[in-house]
Amino acid sequence: MSNWQMDETDRKIIKATQEGLPLVEAPYEAVGAEIGLSGDEVRQRLNAMLEAGVIRRIGAVPNHYALGYTANGMSTWDVPDEKVKEIGEKIGALDFVSHCYERPRHQPIWNYNLFAMVHGKDKETCMKRVEMIAHMLGEDDRGHEVLFSSKILKKTGLRIA
Repeated sequence: MSNWQMDETDRKIIKATQEGLPLVEAPYEAVGAEIGLSGDEVRQRLNAMLEAGVIRRIGAVPNHYALGYTANGMSTWDVPDEKVKEIGEKIGALDFVSHCYERPRHQPIWNYNLFAMVHGKDKETCMKRVEMIAHMLGEDDRGHEVLFSSKILKKTGLRIA
């Protein structure tokens, strides 16, 4: 992390965006108008926070249930450790996968090192998509399981008072 220091303006930006950016055509300008800055200054300060590692990302967090994707299966994969990055990038690029990441194995109970959230309109569609991934991986798929969501949890980011 750089030697970035939060000032009162940064604190105002974080407070104004901690529930999410406004769903308008020009969200940075809307935030700026709320706290007395230009949209460009809001954008620049958020980018500085990203570069400093204060915030991890700025992005949309879709509610897949509201979009009609009610079957959300976390596919877990046992793939060769030396290929996990390469395989993860391939799986993560699929249009029905929202996120894909490496996790440590917890042997002997949990042998999976790659996780990918697969979305579909129903469980059958998700399972077909998981099988597509298995086919794509070939011998690199040394085993997998799918864990289906039963409810959506509230996702929150940075919060300050």
